[in-house]
Amino acid sequence: MTPPAAAGLADLVRIRAQRPEAVAEAAAVRGRRPLIGPTGRLMIIAADHPARGALAVGDDELAMADRFDLLERLCLALSRPGVDGVLAGADVLEDLLLLGALDGKVVLGSMNRGGLAGAAFELDDRFTGHRPADLARHGFDAGKLLLRIDHDDPGSLDTLHTAARAVDEMAARRLPVFIEPFLCHRTRDGLRTDLSAAAVTTSIAIASGLGGTSAYTWLKVPVTDDPDAMDRVMRTSTLPAVLLGGEVTGDPDEAYERWRGALRLPTVQGLVVGRSLLYPADGNVAGAVDTAVGLL
Repeated sequence: MTPPAAAGLADLVRIRAQRPEAVAEAAAVRGRRPLIGPTGRLMIIAADHPARGALAVGDDELAMADRFDLLERLCLALSRPGVDGVLAGADVLEDLLLLGALDGKVVLGSMNRGGLAGAAFELDDRFTGHRPADLARHGFDAGKLLLRIDHDDPGSLDTLHTAARAVDEMAARRLPVFIEPFLCHRTRDGLRTDLSAAAVTTSIAIASGLGGTSAYTWLKVPVTDDPDAMDRVMRTSTLPAVLLGGEVTGDPDEAYERWRGALRLPTVQGLVVGRSLLYPADGNVAGAVDTAVGLL
């Protein structure tokens, strides 16, 4: 992969140590664009996993832990034609700002990262990341929040309440917020998300009704276990939606076909995909990204 061309990776630590104000300076001069470009579609690379302690890709439990490797992969992905932007936590986005990789890109800040992967408090998903004020101050384009609901876990109510208030605060600033809703439950092997048509339908209905207005709300949704059910599921809301990719553990061509089918639905506006494009089994990041862009 070609190293980033602006401030080199080796310079990041020096800049952070000696000129922390460089982050705000880079944000102030970043070239911006509309959320939806001429194609009417969105292709966003997701890299907000590390902030929640979710570093695994496949059998490698620490695949995303090498920040320099991750940044190289992100810069390559963002350089590919048809890629609109990136979703990440503050530290990753600020690295990319300093590298000059976010000019003319859509920037989504990840807002609630307190539900650490595998923690007893995973469903009490506090807003430990970007606040609406932070996104506005940096001139970022949108925010994203995770909304996992377990009817047997009281922590889900706190997450629902704070998510609703975040929707209100984002709307007050006219900033889009992407809600990623799931119904889930705990098993002996950890937290499991329910991707049945009924569960995804219910989660969409709940997410769509959060806050005092839905004018700036988008949905970030999975493809259901039965891809043929997506047409009915996506009729639950008129809010614009993007598909999340998740980790592809089987045949990538099968995943691409599931996305292709769902992208034909009227409310689905694009893709937000991370690990499966940044860490493809064959190591070809550019090829994986180009294939996903081709689905749009």
